[in-house]
Amino acid sequence: MSVVSASDPSRPRSRRRFDAWRWAGRVFLVLMLVYTAMPMIWMFITSIKSGFAAMQFPPQWWPSEPTLASYQKLLDPANDTGRDFLRFFWNSLFVSTMTTICAVVVAVPAAYAFSRFTFPGRTFLFFSVLLRNMFPAVVFLVPLFILMRFLGLVNTHTSLVLTYLTFGLPLAIWLLKGFYDNIPIQLEQAARIDGATRLQAFVRIVMPLSAPGIIATAIYSFIGAWNEYIYAYTLLTRNEQLTLPIGIQRFFSENTTDFPGLMAASFMMSVPVVVLFLVLQRYFVRALTEGAVKH
Repeated sequence: MSVVSASDPSRPRSRRRFDAWRWAGRVFLVLMLVYTAMPMIWMFITSIKSGFAAMQFPPQWWPSEPTLASYQKLLDPANDTGRDFLRFFWNSLFVSTMTTICAVVVAVPAAYAFSRFTFPGRTFLFFSVLLRNMFPAVVFLVPLFILMRFLGLVNTHTSLVLTYLTFGLPLAIWLLKGFYDNIPIQLEQAARIDGATRLQAFVRIVMPLSAPGIIATAIYSFIGAWNEYIYAYTLLTRNEQLTLPIGIQRFFSENTTDFPGLMAASFMMSVPVVVLFLVLQRYFVRALTEGAVKH
């Protein structure tokens, strides 16, 4: 058996090489962070400019006289712009919240059933759930519109919730199933021995342990519903029903020179998603890693 001496000249060289790669990785992450954050930073800077300063060329990196007039206008229900923006915001919040709740309510028992039970067609059904994600969302645009029109749900938020569930549930079920697979079944068996029913064992044992996966599912469903554009553009035509992506496109970007107002609306639309992810990102990462590793 060979023993590597502490004075082996290859060790310092490999350590220096490792340090170089580590610093290169840090520099790359910083560059990616700047690249990702710059649109948000530029939106905010433009939103606190006056209309004249926003159209200057070359552009000002920081306005000489910053103002919050655009935000005050958007948040003031006394004017038409403020009323429209607040209505679009609450419409988006309602649709995204309802989509998230329904996704969690459906995905949790479905993923648990795929993970714990054996029944005829189990594998086929599970892969059938994932089959929808093989096709781009636009392929289902016309069939879903025809279906919603047949059900009388066009120009309702219910049509958006059902549509978003169609696209969000496959990944939510897949994510939670991988998480449940890594929760030892012996914990449930011990609870059953102590007199708990299967439902009680699920609620008291499995649910707390699967909280990171459920939170990750909720984050994914909320962000997907909050940012969705094409189906909201197709299914909603009444102004009072529009969500933020469509409302900003129709009322804040078409034939307008109010670039600070447009950037303020876009920035305020981005903030809830960014804050939600930053607050709950540890649960999202934990769910992805624990669901991907088999113990």
